[in-house]
Amino acid sequence: MDIYWGDLHNHCGITYGFGCLENAIERAKSQLDFCAFTGHAMWPDMYEKRPETEFVVNFHEEGFKKLKDHWTDIRNRVKRAGKEGLVTFQGYELHSSQYGDYHLLSPADDLPLVYGESPKDLIKACQRDAIVIPHHIGYPKGYRGINWDEFDSSISPVVEVFSKHGCGMSEEADYPYYHNMGPRDGRNLIYEGLKRGKQFGFVASTDHHAGFPGSYGDGMAAVWAEGKTKESIWGALKAGRTYAVTGDRIHCQFDINGIPMGGKTEGSKRVLNWNVKTEYGLDKIVVYKNGKPIYVENGELHKKNISRGRYKIRIEMGWGKQDLYRWSGKLGVTGGSIVSLHPYFRGRSVLAPSQDECYDVDQINDIATSALVLDGSSAEWICDTVGNKSTLHPSTSSIVFEIEGNLNTKLYFKMNQKDYRASIGDLLEYGYVCEMEYYHSQAFKIHPALPCSRYQFEMELEDNHPEQLCDVYHMEISQKNRQWAYISPVYVRTGL
Repeated sequence: MDIYWGDLHNHCGITYGFGCLENAIERAKSQLDFCAFTGHAMWPDMYEKRPETEFVVNFHEEGFKKLKDHWTDIRNRVKRAGKEGLVTFQGYELHSSQYGDYHLLSPADDLPLVYGESPKDLIKACQRDAIVIPHHIGYPKGYRGINWDEFDSSISPVVEVFSKHGCGMSEEADYPYYHNMGPRDGRNLIYEGLKRGKQFGFVASTDHHAGFPGSYGDGMAAVWAEGKTKESIWGALKAGRTYAVTGDRIHCQFDINGIPMGGKTEGSKRVLNWNVKTEYGLDKIVVYKNGKPIYVENGELHKKNISRGRYKIRIEMGWGKQDLYRWSGKLGVTGGSIVSLHPYFRGRSVLAPSQDECYDVDQINDIATSALVLDGSSAEWICDTVGNKSTLHPSTSSIVFEIEGNLNTKLYFKMNQKDYRASIGDLLEYGYVCEMEYYHSQAFKIHPALPCSRYQFEMELEDNHPEQLCDVYHMEISQKNRQWAYISPVYVRTGL
């Protein structure tokens, strides 16, 4: 099996989001393996329209009608995109105060737009192979957070644990909720669901509202599947063979007695195996059993440099003013080769409509995003960036390269009109920063080189101590740049 990356929950102008569907499809193609393009469809128990709620009620009702009026065309365009190298799923969203918000997904290209009071109603009414995924679960019950009393893993094999709203793992998790819907509630987080015996896998998605699926830093779903096909990826989702990342493509394979993440097994003897490959220096790997850590690996113990092997090079672009700025980049390598690259592009960031802001409804994210390896010794890319909204809200984009070589391997960078040359050995000591203009300028940063001793880890751990009828093991991985991976549990029944 291999790992594939996608965004299962994002919005654009097909309802009350921004940006046209065509641009959203192009953005997804530039950096994802699979994607759904989610329409807001219904809110059966929406609060009544009053002067203080009129704006919110109106934009929801207008968005729901827009999706209904154009559903057949939207569905056909998503279907066509699925024949162009991107695996696509059909879907739309249910808001609910009683059950929490869910989005319905289906591999069926003829998915009908149906209406219901609950997630179960949608599954029954659509009469297609489908699942429903709860999202931004951490809001209070009754306030569009998850209702664990009503949660049904038979129709919800995975739960969205991270998005632009923040992280719903636990009260102490990084990325608390700061949307105007309010803070997260400990009774409605992932740890609470696991404690109550609910069984499900983890995914993340952006919940982006401006037509930029996969926007970096807003969440992404990883699946372990036999191939990049709709059937294989759908099977992995239904099996919970998934995990969530906040941004970087942190590679993780995790199993117990050969049973992969999301699986169920039995027995008192458990051999845990994992293989982890980060994109930045490791902060820590933590293995949890029934919500308590049983193993911690500290990244500080992996500082040594190596003179030959593989290295990761991250090029980050952006800063400067809010104007759109185009980057044309090239990397050349002599005395080594480019093994792979991972693009991390961001678009203009919008979470929900606002009375105080206005946007170009169709073209907000009509921006350049492309990256490719031309051969083993050179790569080229184009991307557009805008300046950071504040010192705490990055809008930069980046690309991470994995290079095979040694300390003398030479790298040649060309970023628009700027050139820079350095060896791997040079970049292990210092990165490089270049301003494009004299004042308040766009800039790029070549981060210090990362040797494989700091980004590749594997381990075998034996645990033969059952604690409860069904022990739950999961992993959490963090990097030094505050990017996380939350690995779906393996459930081990002991028969106690």
